[in-house]
Amino acid sequence: MHHDTRPVAFFDSGVGGLPYLGAARALLPAERYVYLADRRGFPYGTKSRGEVVEAAVGAIASLVSMTSPKAIVVACNTATELAIDEIRAANPGIPVVGTVPAIKPAAAVSKARRIGVVATPAAVAAEYLSDLARRWAADCALVRIGDGALVDFVERAFIGSSQEERLAAVRPSVEAMLGQGVDAIVLGCTHFLHLAPEFRELAGPGVAIVDSRDGIASRLRSVLGQLPAEGRPYRPASLAADAMYLTGPGEFGPVYGGFAEIFGLEPAGALE
Repeated sequence: MHHDTRPVAFFDSGVGGLPYLGAARALLPAERYVYLADRRGFPYGTKSRGEVVEAAVGAIASLVSMTSPKAIVVACNTATELAIDEIRAANPGIPVVGTVPAIKPAAAVSKARRIGVVATPAAVAAEYLSDLARRWAADCALVRIGDGALVDFVERAFIGSSQEERLAAVRPSVEAMLGQGVDAIVLGCTHFLHLAPEFRELAGPGVAIVDSRDGIASRLRSVLGQLPAEGRPYRPASLAADAMYLTGPGEFGPVYGGFAEIFGLEPAGALE
């Protein structure tokens, strides 16, 4: 029987998508994974739609050329909301799974019908988010917080930071949302999942902290299950380790190297 050793590719503007890869690996341990952080294009959350499309489509093209993946997970809310159609059009024949804020699960648990969404400035302003709210949370008030500084903190300062520094980074957004009476907070930027414990600590037990990683892992399982039988995963011991790539020139450095180590990825170098 022919086995499929092609990897599943995860993509983000930076390190935000790594918890999504972790959730997928826990659900689908037989698959091989590659991850690309678009260091050259980071950050996406302050870019125009056209800039995000250009950066994401170009970076993913490099990853596809290098790794020939069987599926692509766009583990970035901003790239999904602004560029998913162009990413799919540029990769015919490869299933593409996007990531959107977990509005539906938040609406399912909110008793106050007030939901906070913390994401990048671009993501909170996107029509996509309004569409999700109309579809899944029409009876809920949505409190939108764009926190670009928190994205930068995770990308540049999370590795080696103290608990106090992490709490201080999260506090402004949490206090702004709690001040408006939310009882569910959606982590609408994948970067913020690295700080989920801090969000939980500051929000307190009466507020649900919601993200989409388990839903995306389940969606990926469904997508992979629709591949031909010969696409079943196969991981001989000799196969290369799960790998992390960066765009742009330069060494991995301690920050990206630290994230790669946490998530069990081999630093595989830069894609030009």
